[in-house]
Order: sequence, then C-alpha cells, then structure tokens
Amino acid sequence: MATTRVLQVFTVMNRGGAESMIMNYYRSIDRNKVQFDFLVHRKERAAFDDEIESLGGKIYRMNPISPFFPGAYYKELRIFFKEHKEYTIVHSHLNTFSCFPLKVAKEFNIPCRIAHAHIAIEPIRLKDVLSNSESLKETFKKLVKFQLKKKIHNYSTHSFSCGEKAGKWLFKEKTAFTIMNNAIDAKAFAYDSIVSDTYKKEHDLENKLIIGHVGRFTSQKNHSYILKIFNQLVQKKEDSVLVFIGDGPLRTKIEEEAKSLSIDDKIRFLGVRTDIPQLYQMLDIFVFPSFYEGLPVTLIEAQAAGLKVFASDRITREVHLTKDIEFLPITISPEVWADKILEKVSEEKTNNYEMVKNKGYDIQKNTEIFQDFYLKQTHK
Repeated sequence: MATTRVLQVFTVMNRGGAESMIMNYYRSIDRNKVQFDFLVHRKERAAFDDEIESLGGKIYRMNPISPFFPGAYYKELRIFFKEHKEYTIVHSHLNTFSCFPLKVAKEFNIPCRIAHAHIAIEPIRLKDVLSNSESLKETFKKLVKFQLKKKIHNYSTHSFSCGEKAGKWLFKEKTAFTIMNNAIDAKAFAYDSIVSDTYKKEHDLENKLIIGHVGRFTSQKNHSYILKIFNQLVQKKEDSVLVFIGDGPLRTKIEEEAKSLSIDDKIRFLGVRTDIPQLYQMLDIFVFPSFYEGLPVTLIEAQAAGLKVFASDRITREVHLTKDIEFLPITISPEVWADKILEKVSEEKTNNYEMVKNKGYDIQKNTEIFQDFYLKQTHK
C-alpha cells in the first residue's frame, strides 16, 4: 500500500503552539503509512525544518500571503498544485487565512481540504481602541479575520479545531467540527527532581522562586503584564527570578521595559530552546496572561510538569485538567496575581502526567485516531 502524503500548510515551522502540536503527531505517526509534507510561507529556514527533513518530510516554500492582494499568491499556488498532483489531503493551519490555500486546492479538485482552528480572537471592543490598549493596526487585522472566516466553509471539506472555543469562533455555528487535541508526550513532562536540580544548578537558580513563561514575543501573549506582575512579586519576595522561553518581534521591547522597571537583572531571556520538557522541571510557577488563545499546548505541558499555573480568564476552560491551574482576569491589578502566586509558593509539585494522559491529551491514542482519519480519506 502506497504511503499517504498529507500537505500540512503553515506560515513557518518555528516553535509555536500549532507547529509544536503537529510535530508531536508527526513524531508519533506511522510514517510508513502516513507522511507529512509542509507548505510554508517564509523563504528562510525555521526551527523544525531539520527535524521534518530527517523524518522524511518535504518542505515547499511560498511567498507570504497578502490578504488584500492575493492574486500573486494564487498564481504561485496554482503552479505548485499543477506540479504536485500527489496530494489528496491538504490540512491548513492558517486559521482564517486557510481560505487562500483551500480555495486553490478546491479548484484542483483535491478531495480532502481541512481547515484547522487554533485560536479564538476576542471581539473588537471600541473602548480598547479608544484607550489605545489595542492599536488600530491590531483592530484592522481583526476586522480582516472576521470577514475571512465567513468564507472558510466555502472551500473546506472538513473542519478541525484544537477545542470548542476556537472551533465556534472560526466556523459557523451550524458547522460541525472535529476536535484534534493538542496532545503531548505526557510522560516526557513528568516531574523529575534530579532534572530539576540539575537545571537549576546549570542556570544558577538554586534557592530561587522561579516564575516561567513559554511563548512568542507578540502582543497576544501580554508580556508587558507579566513584567508588571513580576515587578510586584520581587517587592514581596526578593529571591524571585523570571524566565522567558521563546523569541519574537517584541522581545527587544520587553527587554527595554524590564530595564525601565529596574528588574532586568532578575530576568532570564532564554530564547528558542529544544529542551522545553527539561526547562519546565526547574520552574516553580507558570504564568500565561494572554489576551486570546485557542487551546494553548503550553498549558497542557505546564500542568503535566506539575507546575502551579496562573492563566488569563480569557482562555478556554477546556485546558483545566488539574487542580494546579487558576484563571485570573487580566483587567485586575498585577499585584493580585503576585499575591496569588505567593499563596502557592509553599505547595509541593505534583506528578500530574497520568492525569493529563487520562484526560485525553496523550499523543499515542490521539495519533491513532487521526492516522485512521487520513487513511480513510485516501481510500474512499
């Protein structure tokens, strides 16, 4: 039986949530039966490219999509599908922008066209625009996305989502969608005191209260609010340290903000890392005050690692898998977050990976489900 090749469509294969999710599936899937290839929209190489190629995947590069002038992109994509008739499944992870590749896939009669929702954007609020808490640029982007999502059902044959909230946001109320869990290798994140001690020693963080965050430096992740929380925290507990894991366009801005608050000497910017499971081991507290999300895989990982987690109340409660996560408003004083964190400092870490696994977020079982789905689409 020939191997089924699935074309996965992303912006770029860096270490974001959706990208990490699909790589978890890719590592676990039977690649003799189902192989992933990737269509990306950046010319430069990215974090996962080497691993993709080592697993047998191909990477095709397109120019970025211009939603206002998509003609050049459509032309480029039509050339691609004329040259690559081997794909019967296109799985797009571009949220509202999935309209663009799936439209062309439909023109070429590709029978299985999947639109995958990874995010749920908060409604546009006039008061945020007027108060400058949301820039006009961000508001305009939202308007475009709200218009595009009206069209997505015209081009997709299947609707997938990371969770209920994201699915209801992207797809019409009457559109049925399948939840593809943001599954992880739960055991890889299980708390290990030896790894924890080793990493604390390597990073010179012994006998510290270590606050952590994993995420790209974008406005969505609300890093400025994390700094405000931490600024309050160090005034109450001087031996606190903040660890940022990730990179992104706003990193320099956040570094400058940290200096202006005179807390930069207590903050570690570790950048993009490949040892995420081990880094979780050295953290004590995980903070995640995002403005909006789909179903963040980092919160699954943090809970599996036994961390005390504090997340924005705008995040779906589907991610509430253990007793160690608490949801707080991001409209309240950062001092409240700091006080809540201090209440949890004395609590021991718990080994939650079995609980996360039993809640349906372990990669092995989920991979079997979606491998079967891909194979059924090929052999209809």
